[in-house]
Amino acid sequence: MLLSEGQMSDYKGAALMIDSFPKAKALLADRGYDADWFRHTLAKRGITACIPSKTNRKVPIAHDPVLYRQRHKVENMFGKLKDWRRIHTRYDRCALTFFSAICIAATVIFWLNQ
Repeated sequence: MLLSEGQMSDYKGAALMIDSFPKAKALLADRGYDADWFRHTLAKRGITACIPSKTNRKVPIAHDPVLYRQRHKVENMFGKLKDWRRIHTRYDRCALTFFSAICIAATVIFWLNQ
C-alpha cells in the first residue's frame, strides 16, 4: 500500500507502486488512471485494464462495463472508512499514525461485517 499526499494525481501514485501489484487478471480503475503508459505497463504484466476513457481522449478506448460495475465495492469501502471522523478529517500529521488508524478502522469494519 502507498499513502500519498492528497494533491498527487492518481496515475502518478500508481506509477510508484506498480512494481508491487499482485498477479491479477484485470485492474478496475476510474478515469483518473487513464494514461497510455499505464495501460501499456499493465498489458506487459498481463493485466487487462478496465478503465473508462477520459472525456478529452480523441479516440476512446473500450472497457468492459459489466466488470466495471464491480468497482462500487471499493468505493463502498472508502465510504465506510470515511465514516471514521479521525480518518475523514485526517487529524494525524504523521503518515505512519494515519495509516495505522486506517488499518484499525478497516479491521473493525471487516470484523463487524462478519
